[in-house]
Amino acid sequence: MSRRPVSNPHLRIKDAQREAARFRARAIAGFLLIALCLIGLGARFAFLQIARHDEFSTRSDNNRISVRSIAPTRGLIYDRNGVLLAENVAAFRLEVVPEQVKDMPRMLADLGSVVALSDDDLEHFDALRRSKHAFESIALRFKLSEDEIARFSTQRWRFPGVDIVPYLTRSYPRGEELAHLVGYVGRIDAADAEKLDTDRYAGTTHIGKTGIERRYEDELHGEPGYEQIEVNVDKKPLRTIKRVAPTSGKNLYLSIDARVQRVAEDAFGGRPGAAVAIDPRNGEVLAMVSVPSFDPNLFVNGISKVDYSTLLNAPDKPLLNRAIAGGYTPGSTVKPYLGLGGLELGLRRPEDTVLSTGEFFIPGQARAYRDDVRGGQGRVDLVQAIAKSVNTYFYSLALDMGIDRFSAWMGKFGFGRPTGIDLPGEASGVLPSRAWKRGRFNQAFYPGETVIAGIGQGYWVITPIQLAQALATLADRGVRHQPHLLRAIQGGLNAPAVPVPQPAAAASIIHSAANWIPVEQGMTAVVNGGGTANGLGDGFPYVIAGKTGTAERYSRTDEAWQNIMSVSVERHEVLFEAFTPADAARIAVVVALQAGHTGAHDAAPIARKILDAWLKYDDAGNGGHTP
Repeated sequence: MSRRPVSNPHLRIKDAQREAARFRARAIAGFLLIALCLIGLGARFAFLQIARHDEFSTRSDNNRISVRSIAPTRGLIYDRNGVLLAENVAAFRLEVVPEQVKDMPRMLADLGSVVALSDDDLEHFDALRRSKHAFESIALRFKLSEDEIARFSTQRWRFPGVDIVPYLTRSYPRGEELAHLVGYVGRIDAADAEKLDTDRYAGTTHIGKTGIERRYEDELHGEPGYEQIEVNVDKKPLRTIKRVAPTSGKNLYLSIDARVQRVAEDAFGGRPGAAVAIDPRNGEVLAMVSVPSFDPNLFVNGISKVDYSTLLNAPDKPLLNRAIAGGYTPGSTVKPYLGLGGLELGLRRPEDTVLSTGEFFIPGQARAYRDDVRGGQGRVDLVQAIAKSVNTYFYSLALDMGIDRFSAWMGKFGFGRPTGIDLPGEASGVLPSRAWKRGRFNQAFYPGETVIAGIGQGYWVITPIQLAQALATLADRGVRHQPHLLRAIQGGLNAPAVPVPQPAAAASIIHSAANWIPVEQGMTAVVNGGGTANGLGDGFPYVIAGKTGTAERYSRTDEAWQNIMSVSVERHEVLFEAFTPADAARIAVVVALQAGHTGAHDAAPIARKILDAWLKYDDAGNGGHTP
C-alpha cells in the first residue's frame, strides 16, 4: 500500500538569490560602518598627532623632563682698593614644589620634626605660595646646618616634593661697619614678587633691600639660566639634557676707603652721630659713618620678629642712616657760606667790620640776640667773625640780606634738597625760606627768624651729606659735584673695571675768585689762628680749614633743659667741618654728633682722626686705586 506525501504549509523553499542579496547588503553596511570607524579613528589620530602635537609633546616632556631655573651669581661689592665688602658663600636650603605635595599641612608638621621651622619661615613660605605657580619651587628654610642636612637626607623618602638645594648666600665680612652704606639683601616677599620680572628673577630668592644693594640691584643681579633634567616617575633626576648657564651680576667698586671708614667708625666710640668724608675735586665719598649701626647679616636669610622689633624700637635708632637721613641743626657751620654770600651779593667787603657787644638788636625791637661771649668780641671783620664764630656779624648780615636772598644764596650750596647721592632714603632737610614757612605753617617769615637763621638756628634742618656737599663746593671754590659712591663696574671675572661716568660739574657759583680768599682765611684761622678749634691742626703736614658748630637741643625754658644742665655733654648737637689742604683741597670732612658740649670739644677730634687716616692711606693724592 503506497503513501502520499503530507503537505506542510509552514515549510518554505529558500530563495538563494534573495539571501545572497541580503548578505551583501549587511556586509556592505558592516564594511561602511567599519570604514567610518577607521576614518574617524584616523581623523582623531591625525588630530592628536598633528594638530595637537606640540601640546602633547610638551606634556610628555614635562612628565619626562624637569626644567629648573638657575639663579645668577650676585655681583660682589668692593671698596676703592679692592677690599671685599659683600661676598657670596656656599650654603644649602630646603625647597618645596607644592604640586608634588598631597597634604601640605601634614607635610610641614612632619618636616618640622626633622628640620627646625620657625613661624617666620612658615609665614614667608605661605605668602610666596599665594604669589607663585604650584609647579614652581619655593624656598622654605635657608642656611641649613650640616646636622640638619644629614637628618633630612636619611628621611628624604618621606617628603616627596621637598629637596635640599645648594645656593650662594650673601655675606658681609665687615659686619656693622658699612651696614648703612652697603645695605643688605633679604628674601623676596610677596610684595617684591608682584613688582619683579618673573622671568628675570626665576630661581632667585633674594633681592637688595637697602643701601648699595638696593640702589644697584639691576647691575648686581645678573640674568638667570636653566637646566633640562630627565626624571623618572618619582621625579628623581636621571641625567641632564641641556644646561644654559646664568650670567653673573656685575661687580661694583665703590669710592669708599675701608681703612678710613674703620678709623672713622672707631673714632665715634659708640656716640650717636654721623660723618662724611668727600673728595671735593670729584664728589667721591671716601667714608660715610652712621652710629649706631647693626649687623646686616641678620637680615640676609630672614631676621626674626623679635630681633627686628628690638632694632626697630631701640631708642638710639640703629636702623636710621644718619649720614643721609639724620636731621641736624647746623649751627655756626653755615657762617662761612653766609659770609661768602655777603661778599658775592655786594652787601659786605672783606674789610668791613661789625661791633660785637654781646647783644644784637633789630632796629625798633627790644629783644636781644646774644653772642657766645659775654660782652662781645669787639670790632671784627669777616675773617675774625668766622675764626671766633661771632654771632653779631652774621645776625647783621642775615638781616641785611633778607630771607629771600638768604634762601636763594644758601640754596646754591644744595641746602634744602637731596644731594642725589646714589643711596635710597635720602632726606631733603629744611632751608629756611618764606615759601617753606608759608607752606608749612601758613605764616609770614619774621625778621627775628631771619636773624637766627644767619647762625644756623631756627627752622634749619640739614643732613651730614648735605653739609658735606656744601663744604666740598666751598673747598673747590664754588664748583659743585654730585656726591656719589659708585666708582667703577666690572662686567666679568677677568674683565677690567670700567670707571663710571659722572655728571659734569656745574660752573662755579662764585663770580669773583677774590671773595673766596677771606672765607678760606677765616676757616684756616679757626684751626690755626686762635679760632674756636685752635690747635686741631698741630702736627698735620697740610693747612686745615675748618668751622665748628654748636646748636641747642632744648630751649632754655624747656623742662628738659633743667634735667641736663648738670650734664653739659648732652646739651647740644655739635658739628665740625674741615677741608685740607686749605688752598687746594683733596678731602672735606663733616662730623655731626647728636649730643655733646661743643663742636670743637667733641666733633673736631673725630674729624682730625679721619684726616690722619686719610693722610696715612692716601696714594699720592689719588686716594687709592681700582683694579
